[in-house]
Amino acid sequence: MRIRPIMLIAATATAAAIATTGGMATAATGTSTPTPTAHGSGSAGASVVSGSGSSATRVTATPAAFTVTSTTTAPIDAGAVAKILASCLGSEASQYHAVIAVRAPVASSDTDGVVIAVNSANQYVQCESKGHKGNSMSVPPTFINDRLWGTGHLIEYFDSFSAPAGTGQFLSLGAGHYTPDVARVTISYGDDPTQYPAVMAGGAFVYTAAISTSHNGNSFSPDPYVHAYNADGKEIYNQKTQPTAKGARQ
Repeated sequence: MRIRPIMLIAATATAAAIATTGGMATAATGTSTPTPTAHGSGSAGASVVSGSGSSATRVTATPAAFTVTSTTTAPIDAGAVAKILASCLGSEASQYHAVIAVRAPVASSDTDGVVIAVNSANQYVQCESKGHKGNSMSVPPTFINDRLWGTGHLIEYFDSFSAPAGTGQFLSLGAGHYTPDVARVTISYGDDPTQYPAVMAGGAFVYTAAISTSHNGNSFSPDPYVHAYNADGKEIYNQKTQPTAKGARQ
């Protein structure tokens, strides 16, 4: 079951070095690696709906201690990227070229990575991967464009979700777009101020993490929060305090 966070967490972190091949970011080669520490959830509790229609059941998700165990990504090779886009986009796949293609540090039952691609009209698509197969949470896949864009906005969110990845473990994955004002994007989780660098390329960013929680059947992954910095290192957007995605320009 995938859970979409209502809010998309953070201490000072160095920018990640991004390995690129032909303009496509393939993996974060440097990430902040703090000593794993258990933290409380950033939410007081939430209801998660499982199923649909008359079969839907509501389960109360409870706050749980958590640890971000890894944010390390691995590159997806070009051949696999082509197959992921083909199965995700069908006949329109040839119109797009990938700008980010990475495997997550942990896999859920149906997701082990993500490909962000863009066409000549600067429309983005986000295709989650499982092996060589791709799928999009949006219909059509280009629905993610301009979702929260507007005057003064620095960040636009694409699709994001968390999904169980074994007992007491979650995959957290999300992506978005940023304006030229943004030089660095980081992510923090719940009430932990540690920030982890996002993978950035082609005007898009991706974050993914393996998160361990307490062994509670109703526990959930902590909310991720996006932070944006300008070239001078000043934080110009903090999703935790500015959920509208507008920058704090002074």
